[in-house]
Amino acid sequence: MTHLNKLQPGQKGKVVGFTDDNKISRRLLELGVVPGRDIEHLRNAPLNDPMEIQIGPCCLSLRHAEASMVTIELDD
Repeated sequence: MTHLNKLQPGQKGKVVGFTDDNKISRRLLELGVVPGRDIEHLRNAPLNDPMEIQIGPCCLSLRHAEASMVTIELDD
């Protein structure tokens, strides 16, 4: 297991959970970042922050600080 902010563009995994229960993690849940969902790191912005992810049919941009709260299991 690792954190979402550690993924390289093109890597995929499954959401396992969150490292903390706070406003940001609850907002990510509302946006569809829920345990069991497939997630893919699409690309980084030119200065490396934020990162763009795809979860289901939706694309989201997250700061690396926010992505560090999401625990994922990498696909083989």
